[in-house]
Amino acid sequence: MIDLVRILRETFVAQAEHHPTLDSTNSQAARCAARRPRELPLLVVADEQTGGRGRGGKRWWTGSGSLAFSLLVDPQTVGADRSRSPLVALASAVAVAETLRPLLPGRPLGIHWPNDVAVDGKKLCGILVDVLADRRHVIGIGVNTNSTMAEAPAELQATTATVRDLSGREHDQTDMLVALLRQLDQQFATLRRDSAAVAAAADRLCTQRGQRLTLRWENRTASGICRGIAPDGAILLETPAGVERFYSGTTGPQNP
Repeated sequence: MIDLVRILRETFVAQAEHHPTLDSTNSQAARCAARRPRELPLLVVADEQTGGRGRGGKRWWTGSGSLAFSLLVDPQTVGADRSRSPLVALASAVAVAETLRPLLPGRPLGIHWPNDVAVDGKKLCGILVDVLADRRHVIGIGVNTNSTMAEAPAELQATTATVRDLSGREHDQTDMLVALLRQLDQQFATLRRDSAAVAAAADRLCTQRGQRLTLRWENRTASGICRGIAPDGAILLETPAGVERFYSGTTGPQNP
């Protein structure tokens, strides 16, 4: 059970709500935004999501025991400059990686650009950032904490991991959420002050460096060797035309 009183006392969250079941924490946060809450950040946590969303409208699996939440924040919280918006997901991913590192000692935690945290090449966390019309951000984070891959859909079992399976034990969800929210607060402060430092941290954690990737966005593709993450949050691909920057899309191994 999530202890909201403790969350409000120990983190930068101003308002919080917990739901046993929701369609999507991002959708609920957007509904809250329409009511113009007076104090932000606002936290929405759900034990179960029936319609969780990933990038490109993909379904977001939230297994029993996973930690699924969204934050509604003012643009000032993550830096009002529009050019920093691509870095919000990376700042969130860095926060997740730093939170999980002590729980998974020796494991090669990293960031799979643009919005996943992975370990041993398997997805451990997904992040989805929605920017509303008034520039407020909804930051959705799903971490496979106390779920287990034995209960995951068959098509995910080879590409997904959970903290419980890797560490061999369950973890207190409130402890996890407090630690993660504190890390988010730190990373957002860094983003406001020095956005290139966030990009540098993400670049150090980039799991795709040196790999041949195919990037897909809209109806287009680009292929090349990943050269890391640029100071503005773009992924760098070395293509026949040289090293190019890309700001959105999904990445996968380059087709032979």
